Amino acid sequence: MSVVATPKVRRRGWLLAACLVWVGVLLLVPLVGIVITALEPGLHVVTETVRAPDVIHALELTAVITVISVVVTALFGVVVAWVLVRQRFWGRALLNATVDLPFALSPVTVGLAALVLFGPGGWLAPFFESRGIQIIFALPSMILVTVFICVPFTIREVVPVLEEIGLDEEDASRTLGASVWQTFFRVTLPNIRWALAYGVALTTARAIGEIGAVLIVSGLLQGKTETATLFIFRAYEERQIPAAYVVALLLAAVSVTLLVVIEFLRHRQERERSRT
Repeated sequence: MSVVATPKVRRRGWLLAACLVWVGVLLLVPLVGIVITALEPGLHVVTETVRAPDVIHALELTAVITVISVVVTALFGVVVAWVLVRQRFWGRALLNATVDLPFALSPVTVGLAALVLFGPGGWLAPFFESRGIQIIFALPSMILVTVFICVPFTIREVVPVLEEIGLDEEDASRTLGASVWQTFFRVTLPNIRWALAYGVALTTARAIGEIGAVLIVSGLLQGKTETATLFIFRAYEERQIPAAYVVALLLAAVSVTLLVVIEFLRHRQERERSRT
């Protein structure tokens, strides 16, 4: 017995096909192109590129900025999320809106704002210059702008979970004599652990791929303030195409790995919510 597809079923089929083509063209094809272009000159080129001092320094600097940014945003994000959910105060709505400011601002704008504050002739420049502290065109400014851009991820993941679990368990813990910190580490933190891990994974992915703000404040000093993304930018500008694609392939591999981790954490978070 043959089944004739209805117009509604056919429309769904065409819609699914269009979505698959769209995803393939925008995501998979460029990724495959990077892999092919990076490996085309041969594995010896890949090995030489990875061992190059500039590449090693760029990868190490990227790792340092990412780790510091993740730690700072995780700690700050949990505190802000807790304040937004558990406290009621004047200006709370403004704080809640301000959290999303990095989503609205262009990274280049963030970099320029850092220059206004800490750059030559900047508002805060005399304070740091008199103490021999260099902010712009150095590691501190690169960390600063990366942290600013990555701040919302942990907050926006933790806030809904704190709202969902409510105060019952925390109040019960305090009633039994636990201190604020004991309640946090034994009750609150276990409840938000998957949301926090998800936010950390998103922050890591964003920090690794940041270029706009970092480009402005770093000065693009080769071998000094050059991250992996900035190395790709400079190498491509200088027609060092194989090196640019090899480093791009490394970042793509990290991004794909993080994507798998993020999906795993998302499923774990949803499973935890369904149990409560």
